[in-house]
Amino acid sequence: MDLHLHTTFSDGTYTPAEVVDLARRSGLSAIAITDHDTLAGIAPAIEAAGRSLEIISGVEITAEFHGRELHLLGYFFDPHNANLRSALDHLRSERVGRFHEMVKRLHGLGVHINDADVANLGDTTTLGRRHLAELLVQAKQAATVREAFQRYLGDQGRATVPKTRLPVADAIALVRGATGVAAWAHPAYDCTKEMLLELKGFGLGAIEAEYPAFTPTRIRKLRQMATDLGLAVTGGSDCHGPDQPRRAIGASSITHDELMRLRACCKI
Repeated sequence: MDLHLHTTFSDGTYTPAEVVDLARRSGLSAIAITDHDTLAGIAPAIEAAGRSLEIISGVEITAEFHGRELHLLGYFFDPHNANLRSALDHLRSERVGRFHEMVKRLHGLGVHINDADVANLGDTTTLGRRHLAELLVQAKQAATVREAFQRYLGDQGRATVPKTRLPVADAIALVRGATGVAAWAHPAYDCTKEMLLELKGFGLGAIEAEYPAFTPTRIRKLRQMATDLGLAVTGGSDCHGPDQPRRAIGASSITHDELMRLRACCKI
């Protein structure tokens, strides 16, 4: 069960149908589409999967906790919930404004991108820095996406504009209000039990313990903290496409029993 996957509806390069096909080939029985701040990839994935693969409603919400960005995963929620959809619509709208401000900053640095290429991204994609990095490569303003981030779009980059972030308590409440369970995606290495207790007080139900970038020691520590605090565990590859083999679909996953425990959190 790979519960952390991105598609072309956010910053992934696989379509929902391609994700489903690759998940089948990997022998998975369930996946979650967790695009950034959008639910648009869920329905196409369900249509492509038919009865051969369970598609769990998922999302990765941009949130803030103690002044820092925190990515919150939501699972098993009602994708038609009006409050959740409205909040995600707002975040996507803010992302569009941020994207165009970064394009403007690049122009101010003498780095120009074709307006037609920007328009071709369409209005169904959750825009982010990766999209802009890819446009820089297309425009031959950077040799690779990595170089584009190093030169312009890193966290302290000359063209970077901060994202709008929901207070984490509000983000958790939105997921819970849609009858879902909220999980902390790839917890920071300075994550403590005190932080997790505070988040649990807001309604957090799980933490992502299985993740490609985590060492075995880190995974054991996160699993132990989850056990100690009565939290479920989740996990997934965080696959965005074929360019990162360590994050191939199915590279990190959880067991059937762990999936059932995560699902049960929705009823608490």
